[in-house]
Amino acid sequence: MKKLVLCSIFLMALIFMVPFSVSARAIDPIVTTAWLEENMYSPNLVILDVRKGEAFASGHIPNSSNVAYGAWAVKRKVLNNELPAIYDLPDLIGLAGINKDSKVVVVSSWDTDLERMDAFRVAWTLLYMGIKDVAVLEGGFTKWVKEKRPLSMAVEEKAGPPYKGEVDPNLFIKKQDVMNKLNQAVILDVRSPRIKNAKNVPAKAIFKDDLTYKSKEDLEKIVTPVVGTDKTKEIIIYCDTGKYATSWAYVLKEILGYTNVKVYDGSFEEWALDPNAPVE
Repeated sequence: MKKLVLCSIFLMALIFMVPFSVSARAIDPIVTTAWLEENMYSPNLVILDVRKGEAFASGHIPNSSNVAYGAWAVKRKVLNNELPAIYDLPDLIGLAGINKDSKVVVVSSWDTDLERMDAFRVAWTLLYMGIKDVAVLEGGFTKWVKEKRPLSMAVEEKAGPPYKGEVDPNLFIKKQDVMNKLNQAVILDVRSPRIKNAKNVPAKAIFKDDLTYKSKEDLEKIVTPVVGTDKTKEIIIYCDTGKYATSWAYVLKEILGYTNVKVYDGSFEEWALDPNAPVE
């Protein structure tokens, strides 16, 4: 049986500090709660809260719109966390009040590993849809509340027309394309290791004691032995369902400057269904 070449990195949460901008951006890929409080009424800034509607209604960051995570990652047959249909995404983005000139800060709860990943999956989807100025709020809504920053219970109408923009098809990849590139691309598994000979970098290696993220320089020391220094090398990332994979993809592309990063949307959930899909 052919071997699936894997570089396995276990991630329970995403990895970064601010500022980490690596390209011409109007907003850093990670923003702090202090920055957001100072800028939350800035022109063209959209604060996208992806928590469930009932959580949003009980209190949220002022000037936020709410489109819950479940609308951004759907179940398709037996596969979880799949991209919505391409024809549904423009309406979804418009519902949040986002247009091609928007600067978007994605906000999720930070209470659990899974909830933290909500923000990164949505941020990656927005990048896929051609929205360049996307950020994630470090610490999420959890940190905002802990710091006693202002809250609102007002539900304002933020919806705009359907989004018009150019999709970046290079950010997601299908199973057959992964198979074709097993001996060419770097394959990263961001789950806990369960595949023979997989390499692992545990989450505790990337966090400070206060659960904020290590510096960009420290992150590079962690990831360079795994993916190499060639920023143009193709890197294909997967996890169980394609959710955790987007977090590491976001770090590599938006913070560390790797330019050819793809997420295998079906991930191991789809791969394991195919008896012809090689594993170690």
